[in-house]
Amino acid sequence: MMHFADSLTFSGRKVVAAWAALPFPALSGSSLPDILSAHLQDVPWKLLSSWREQKVSCCFAQSVVLRGICKERPASPGQPRSPLHSCESPEQVLQQYFHTQFPGAFSTSHVLQQPCDTRPPFPQFFSPLLSRQGFLLDKAQGYSSAGVESIPVLAALQSSPVLHSLLSGLCRDLRARNVRRWSSFFAAGVEQDDFQEALEELKTLSQCYEMGFGADGSEDEADSD
Repeated sequence: MMHFADSLTFSGRKVVAAWAALPFPALSGSSLPDILSAHLQDVPWKLLSSWREQKVSCCFAQSVVLRGICKERPASPGQPRSPLHSCESPEQVLQQYFHTQFPGAFSTSHVLQQPCDTRPPFPQFFSPLLSRQGFLLDKAQGYSSAGVESIPVLAALQSSPVLHSLLSGLCRDLRARNVRRWSSFFAAGVEQDDFQEALEELKTLSQCYEMGFGADGSEDEADSD
């Protein structure tokens, strides 16, 4: 995982954030272009960190995996309704969506046919508005949420400006605490100077995720797409 995260970081960045749509919000029988066309204003996955909710408006690099959504409806005759509907494969649909949502970002995508198995002992916390295959329903199902046997899932690792707020907030929280009162903290072998140095490194790392950071290398980053 560490090496995989390294492939998504550059310009001094070392951290990526995990995002997921669990389940991926899809109506039964709808195609991937139809689903993503309904999310042009905001991406359909959420930050998994406990940090406060933030809208994803841009990113530097990302890797996305979609499971359980791969069958396409037969193309309708005539002009495609959108650029997404003109794509020939689910992978191309995702890449076109990323190009629209995050222009200039380095993006990789993988589409797997197998959905996520949610039969016991998987936690049964699903809404009654899900079918047994994890697709959205117009009305509640007649069986319990334990009847959800599988779900489509989208998961992403993303290097984005959201991490600036998360890392700088962590740095502020640590500075606000008087660690000298925690004898066990330094008894474990941590030196005060080392702790302060780590805080400075954390602050510097957070600045790497500010918009405009490394602008001189923006063309090089865009070329990596």
